[in-house]
Amino acid sequence: MKLVDIFLDPPAVFTAEKDAPSFLLPMAIMVAVSVGMILAYYLRVDAVWYQDFSLTMMGEEMTPAEVAQAKQFMPSAKVQGYIGAAGTLIFVPIMYAVFAQYYFLAGKIAGAGLSFKHGLSLVAWSGLPTALGALVGLVGALTMAPQTAQHTLMLTHIDPLLVQLPFDHDLSTLAKGFDLLSLWAIALGAIGWKTFTRSGWGSAVFVAALPSVLIYGIWLLIALL
Repeated sequence: MKLVDIFLDPPAVFTAEKDAPSFLLPMAIMVAVSVGMILAYYLRVDAVWYQDFSLTMMGEEMTPAEVAQAKQFMPSAKVQGYIGAAGTLIFVPIMYAVFAQYYFLAGKIAGAGLSFKHGLSLVAWSGLPTALGALVGLVGALTMAPQTAQHTLMLTHIDPLLVQLPFDHDLSTLAKGFDLLSLWAIALGAIGWKTFTRSGWGSAVFVAALPSVLIYGIWLLIALL
């Protein structure tokens, strides 16, 4: 079964995908787990506590009147959950399409002749490790105390797994957003690219890692500046 073999025998999965590319099942799993995590958190979190916590995260000193005014315009935790879930339903397929287009163009440059559907297959199947991270967050949200910060549930991210940075730290957002399982996803992407194009490992790793290097590199640069 591909859902098991992608973790145990990824070359076999991508060999099959080369002849008959697919993407709906792994993409649906990613969407379902991500949406479930968001809804589980925002529907279970203490709404009053979350409002105060959100204002604290802003890092701005506010008068009691400003706090009261901000709370009036701030959507409730449940509303934020529904918005986040709806956004995920839209965002994930769009991002898959963007990265699939990247692989399609990279294939054109490399003379590999990959189709857009091959690109979607590569993105969807190689991205399954990050779905495990979302699953960890989902389990955490279902078992958490009501007054729990969402980022503390993401146990595969640099923060909180390796460090616990205050929100006003320059690298806080990057550390909380960097999922270490994305390194596994890059490795699977390299295996898939090598299988699809019969390229060497050097070019496969370069193609698979380039988007993440650019994204996190720019994120780091902005944080440092």
